[in-house]
Amino acid sequence: QVQLVESGGGLVQAGGSLRLSCAASGGIFGGYVVGWFRQAPGKDREFVARLDWSNGRTNYADFVKGRFSLSRDNAKNTVYLQMYSLKPEDTAVYYCARGNIGSSVPLLYDDWGQGTQVTVSS
Repeated sequence: QVQLVESGGGLVQAGGSLRLSCAASGGIFGGYVVGWFRQAPGKDREFVARLDWSNGRTNYADFVKGRFSLSRDNAKNTVYLQMYSLKPEDTAVYYCARGNIGSSVPLLYDDWGQGTQVTVSS
């Protein structure tokens, strides 16, 4: 059973940066899609970005294009979400997930981490 562990969240001022990590244990990302989602209080979980491990292809939600960037470390079986120019509206719990299909729909991802809180102050 794969376990996904996110880390790197915290409190940052508007305009600041954070790098989130998603590490897989008990399983691998090879052959899967790794997605990042976020959920703010009272809102639905929404797609942020995804990376297709097999070809390195990435996809971003419009509201993070140009500000967020995905990368990976094959040896560490880890995906990173680098976030720049953070805004108060980016405040949410950020989750990584593993799925078989490249999608922005949370239900299509099978394995989820516990989430990491990102808070952006104005």
